[in-house]
Amino acid sequence: MAAAGERLSGKKGGWTVAAVEQLNISAGRMPAITKLFSAVEVALHNTREDCWIVVEGKVYDVSSYLDEHPGGDDVILETTGKDATEGFEDAGHSKDARELLATFCIGEIDTSAPSTPELEISSEGQLTCSRKNLMDLTKQYWAVPVAVVGISVVVGFLYLRKK
Repeated sequence: MAAAGERLSGKKGGWTVAAVEQLNISAGRMPAITKLFSAVEVALHNTREDCWIVVEGKVYDVSSYLDEHPGGDDVILETTGKDATEGFEDAGHSKDARELLATFCIGEIDTSAPSTPELEISSEGQLTCSRKNLMDLTKQYWAVPVAVVGISVVVGFLYLRKK
């Protein structure tokens, strides 16, 4: 049995025992396991067909609710793939709306994961390839600046000759 807060592995992201909110010993319920999603993973679900939002640290898949939203789907689509807590709170949603939102919960945001992807360090071979591509471009397009300078010289010469 996993202890509260212990991470278990899953295919996408990690899992955690969400004992703080979901453990109710007096009711005799077992702790629920909640899926954890990174901010980067949530950001990938940003289309009308695949619409995830984050409200108060929980991840919701609201794709099937867009057409039914009383405020219109554009309100939700503005925050899809992002933290929508501020917009949700500012709208002053009722208790019923909050209960309805809970039915779309698919997990929680993983606060231990970095919010931005780590930079990859390029190997020397990749840098050499990039430099070669840049040099190839430079060799290909040298004629354009030379032509502009040449035309400018000719026009300047003709202008001065007229005077």
